Parts: sequence; C-alpha cells; structure tokens
Amino acid sequence: MNHEMPLYEIPLWGDFVLYGSWTNLITVLIAAALVFLIAVAGTRRLMMKPTGAQNVMEMFLEFVRGIISSTMDWKTGGRFLTFGMTLFLFIIVSNLMGLPFNVVTGHYIWFNSPTADPYVTLALSSMVVVMSHYYGVKMRGFGSYAKTFMTPMFIITIIEEFANTLTLGLRLYGNIFAGEIMIGIILSIGIISGTNDFQFLGPVGVILSAIPMLIWQGFSLFIGAIQAYIFLILTMVYIGHKAAHDH
Repeated sequence: MNHEMPLYEIPLWGDFVLYGSWTNLITVLIAAALVFLIAVAGTRRLMMKPTGAQNVMEMFLEFVRGIISSTMDWKTGGRFLTFGMTLFLFIIVSNLMGLPFNVVTGHYIWFNSPTADPYVTLALSSMVVVMSHYYGVKMRGFGSYAKTFMTPMFIITIIEEFANTLTLGLRLYGNIFAGEIMIGIILSIGIISGTNDFQFLGPVGVILSAIPMLIWQGFSLFIGAIQAYIFLILTMVYIGHKAAHDH
C-alpha cells in the first residue's frame, strides 16, 4: 500500500535538477503504444460496411463527434475530432491499465494506471487549458480574445483558469487512485502470510477476496469510462468557451 515510484534525475544547469518517475514514463509510453495499436487495428482495413474493429472505432468516433457537437458549432469543433478521439482513448486506456495487475518490486511500484498519479493528470489538464487559450487567440484574434479578460472581475477570471486546471486534473486522479487503493484493500483481506517483499493469498483468502474483487473490477471499468467521458466533455467545453466566436 505504501509503495514509492522509482525516480530519475536530469541535471540541467547549476543546482537545478529535473526529477521524474520511471513508473510514469513507462506507463504513459505503454498507454500511448496501446492507443496507437487500437487506432491501427480499427483503421487497417477500411470498408464501406464496417465490421469488427472498424465498427468499434466508428462507434467511438461518433461518440466523440456527438460530444464536440454538443459543446460548440461543428465549424469550430470539427478540427478537434482527431484530438478528442485520441484524448478519450488515451485516458480510458490509462484508467484501466492498473485494473488487471500492478508490478511491485521491494518498495517500488513499476506499473499501475498512469492516471492514478497527479503529475500525469495535471499535465493533461494543463495541456488542455493551454490549448484552449491557444485556439482562443488563433481563432478569435489576440485583441478580441484579450478583451474577454478585461473585465472588473479580472482577478476572478485568472483564479478560475487555475481552478479549472486543478479540478480537471485532480478529479481524474482522485477517482482512479481511490479505485486502485480499494483493489489493494480487497486483496489485503485474503493475504495470509509472507514478507515485506512477497505476500500471497491462501485458498480461503482467494474465496474471501474473489467476489468483492470481481464486483469492484466491474465498477472500476464503469468509473474509468465515466471519468474519460467527463474529462473529454470538459475539455471540449473549455476549448469551445475560448475558441467559439459567438461566445
């Protein structure tokens, strides 16, 4: 339960050192690779009458298209279809990666859900907020966009931007992290012996933890999908709010 992530250090200049987590690096790359493979499998053999993987991919595509259409006009939002599709698949894959298993050696955890770490989710939310400002300037012009901040409530508007970043990232992190904590708690019910580095389930422990684990795994699948949906729709709301000319 109290595992740490292995860290790496990159000296930059002077006494400034950039720290990072090997776990985050590994799991994010794996999630990106899985999304790439899903995209290749779903678009490898395109047909007029889709079947199999192409049918599933088009279902996701229509789902994302519907979200974008509900948050902004299609003339503005059409350009974000590929981004939304990629973001949704990446988050849902990341949310579910830690459900089957975690990889732990000693006190270090090497594999879990990337979105169970606040650094990953806050990086995603920061990307979304920066992107919304970028397209606000690009599509409305710097002068027109800057006027939206020139109000008596300027300070509140600035605080709101930081709050959006925090709430978007921490909401995703909190739900996925809590799910993995619950998995650990359920497994601990059945652990009967072992050492700090190795613990195992006995026959009775397997029975005690199997049913709650199956129930929680199913619930976690639902939560993972819902959180990906919430993150995507809020992303499109933020971008539409900044980029749409009729705002």
